[in-house]
Parts: sequence; C-alpha cells; structure tokens
Amino acid sequence: MEIYWGGSLAGQIEFLAKGIADLILSKDNVMEAMMAESTQHYMPLIGYPSYTAFFISSREKPKIEKAYFLDKTIGLVDYPTSRSGHILPKQVFKRLDIDLSTLNVVYASSHSALRELLSKGDVDIIASYWQERDQQRFSQNYITPIADNVTGSKWYLKMVDENTDLACALQNTISDVVNKMQSNYFSGLNHYWQCESVPYGLIEGKASEE
Repeated sequence: MEIYWGGSLAGQIEFLAKGIADLILSKDNVMEAMMAESTQHYMPLIGYPSYTAFFISSREKPKIEKAYFLDKTIGLVDYPTSRSGHILPKQVFKRLDIDLSTLNVVYASSHSALRELLSKGDVDIIASYWQERDQQRFSQNYITPIADNVTGSKWYLKMVDENTDLACALQNTISDVVNKMQSNYFSGLNHYWQCESVPYGLIEGKASEE
C-alpha cells in the first residue's frame, strides 16, 4: 500500500487521476473535479470537521474593507488548495476589488509558520482557522471571520475490492493517530464507515450531506 500525505496540488491531481495512491488525504472539491470517486473508486474513510476561516491579527480586529488591507503585510499559506489560508482570503480581496499585486503578501509553508510570522511581528494579519491553543499567543478579540462551515479534508481509500475490514482498520488507525494530536481543530472527526458491528459498511448518504 502507498500512502501520500500532503504534496503539491499537481501531485495530488496526478495521484488521483491515475489512481496511484491507495490512501490519500484530499479535499472534496479536488475529488469532485477529478471525479476520483467514480473513476478510480476512492471512498471516504474519515473527515475533519467543518470550521470557520478568519483573518487574525495580533494588534487589532481586522476590518473587511479595501482601505484597511492596502497598508498591511498579509500572511497567506503557499498552498493553492488551502481554503482558510489561501483561497478564501483571495476571494475576499477580489470581492473588495483589490488587485493582489498591490498588496504586501508574505507566503508561509504552513499554518504553523503563519502563526510564527504573526507572533514575531513579521506580518500584520494572517488568514487561517482559529484553534484553542491560539489563545496563548493571540487575542480572540482580534479575529474576523471570512467564511463559516468550511468543509474539512478527508482521508480516501481506493476501494477496487470490497475490503471492508481494511476500510474499518484504517478508519480506526487514522482516528487514533489524529486524536493523539490533541488539537481543537481535529476534534469531532466524521467517520464514514460503520465499524461497530458486522456487517461493516459505508454509511450511505453521510459523505454527500456534509
């Protein structure tokens, strides 16, 4: 079995289009665009909860106004499929009729790296999600929502055969690993397989409802 976690969007697309990965962490919009569930038989195992995306500052409550952003240094995630750290803030700038080239944008490799930039004062604002431990460094009064109910990523298994035992084993293993991370963002995982009693099976309709 080959497992791919992260990587570039181009790499993800190649893995999904060719069915290279047996187990992959991806976003539903990428899966839908590639029709990976119908063409390569990928099925969801476990999903991260929906969340709210924010602009976060260390000095003041960010304003969703064009003039506000023009003199700010803004931290974004250098990953084009990141909704809270890349897609959604850029949609805000477009809605405000802001040319991205006029903004002072600093790209970071991860959400953790964004928080380091903000903590050091290297940027004025970052776009990300809010987690409980952020309160140790930043004020919850200095966050402004960008979008609510942003769908989290999901782990997908390539199910060419009806290997329900494998699906349940992987769902339980991923759940155990994620729960050990003790992050507020990872709480309340969505399980897509019924593995409590035989017969095991996909919980029909759950993945499409979220």
